[in-house]
Amino acid sequence: MKQADYEQLEQAIGRITELAEQEGLDFFTMRYEICPAEVLYSIGAYGMPTRFSHWSFGKAYQRMKSEYDYGLSRIYELVINSNPCYAFLLDRNTLLQNKLIVAHVLGHSDFFKNNAMFAGTDRNMIGRMAGFAERMRIFEQEYGADEVERILDAGLSIQEHVDPHRRFGKQGGFSETEGGSKDVVGFVAGSSRTMKDWQREILYMLREEMLYFWPQMETKILNEGWASYWHLRLVRQLDLTDSDILEFAKMNAGVIQPGATGVNPYYLGLRMLEYIERKEGTEAIFDIRETESDVSFLRNYLNRDLVDEMDLFLYEREGGVYKVTDKDVEQVRDTLILQRTNGGFPYITAMDDDYHGRGELLLMHRYEGLELDRKYVDRTLPLVYRLWGRPVHLETRSEDKRKLTYSYDGERMVLAG
Repeated sequence: MKQADYEQLEQAIGRITELAEQEGLDFFTMRYEICPAEVLYSIGAYGMPTRFSHWSFGKAYQRMKSEYDYGLSRIYELVINSNPCYAFLLDRNTLLQNKLIVAHVLGHSDFFKNNAMFAGTDRNMIGRMAGFAERMRIFEQEYGADEVERILDAGLSIQEHVDPHRRFGKQGGFSETEGGSKDVVGFVAGSSRTMKDWQREILYMLREEMLYFWPQMETKILNEGWASYWHLRLVRQLDLTDSDILEFAKMNAGVIQPGATGVNPYYLGLRMLEYIERKEGTEAIFDIRETESDVSFLRNYLNRDLVDEMDLFLYEREGGVYKVTDKDVEQVRDTLILQRTNGGFPYITAMDDDYHGRGELLLMHRYEGLELDRKYVDRTLPLVYRLWGRPVHLETRSEDKRKLTYSYDGERMVLAG
């Protein structure tokens, strides 16, 4: 943006904020920062403005930055679930792009503040993560960077396997219905007979970070749909020139267009909210924003009319050609729900910390129609062994319902079943 644009943007932020409040949005106090691509992509790669260093974040940064440099993709903004809420805007955005983004992030901030899935998240996580990063630096000085990286590699390999119900004050222990703990990270940290205290602390820090990020994983469709709904509604109320209207239409089309080979969450969420508003009114979508996750949103509101209207279908790739396999509404809905269940990650529980009476670890994968990826198992079990220090076993089911058990003893992987 040019220098003159900054004054206009400041005025526009005031106007868009006023319109959002008039429409009933209830968001955190906003803090906007305009930054260069290097900073924006660094935040995108690390997930937050302040976080510990790890090679995987650097790898993500290089990939994202390269895609930006070659014009393959572009991040226009990043917004943080915090109070105050921080929004980072790319300095190469046009004035109109930043107006759209301001409206979009106000929708996100309203969602962060009011959706039930976010109720237990730490709104001061930026500060907490800065503290975590400092602890990591202390550990590196005391135990060596290589040793810290070994534990981080192992911890990050299972970081998704936490118990999000802890956000609502429930304990992450054993499930009465399954006999196992969904909080695999906490189970390993608390029950390993070989880990040192500083290593356990790293696992507990990783768990706290994942519990912070988890609501974003389970509300991607609804959250992006909500923000897209409001950037459309608010920007259309601004005093735009004919050229602005044309530019806005092109930008918006790029955001909410249907996915070529998958579901675009912006498109799906927006179209579902617009449909519900037409049928039930604006109050209904505010109620949805407050109570639903992606799974419940899809289960309760994706009906035949919407599937037909958006031309949703299932497909498979055969010999380099995509082939439609099903357009039945229940099959489409169930497949989308399956993809969003448990944040899209395998559902794994810790079942026994003294398996075979030798202090071995037994994990169980809940089969829900998709087999475990063998590459995932081969990559992950040795890293879990690094944390546990004794043989690790993972039970699952094959497509024909046969029980399979993967075991790793520190030297080799064995499959039985």
